[in-house]
Amino acid sequence: MTMDKTIAVGADHAGFELKTLLVEHLKENGYDVQDVGTHSEESVDYPDYAAKVAKTVASRRAGQGILVCGSGLGVAIAANKIDGVRAVTANTAELARLSRLHNDANVLAVGARIIEPGTAKEIVDSWLQTEYEGGRHQRRVDKITRLENGK
Repeated sequence: MTMDKTIAVGADHAGFELKTLLVEHLKENGYDVQDVGTHSEESVDYPDYAAKVAKTVASRRAGQGILVCGSGLGVAIAANKIDGVRAVTANTAELARLSRLHNDANVLAVGARIIEPGTAKEIVDSWLQTEYEGGRHQRRVDKITRLENGK
């Protein structure tokens, strides 16, 4: 389990219902959840919520972040624009596990229109229960950071 049990969670209107379910699931499992919205199914722009979660993670006010939109793709793209964020879209528990194990992903994006709620919970659980392996992978994560810093 991650050392920091604070998770920033956000979604657009397409992800609102699944986000609500995941927030409840996280709280039931002892996580401190910072829900940055949205708080309804009224149409909103996903980059706004992706930025809120990503900035919360990058500033270390949360150990990790979870984003939900229709596909999981747009929020991941937007979150990755924030320095210090390594956001991934995972549609299986195994991809989620590998993103933590090898890439030290700190933001998970899931697609509410792509995966079922039970599968989403499995993906989130796998992701949160997997620690970064480090070792040979650290060199690669460091290279990602250098790219982010324009080097």
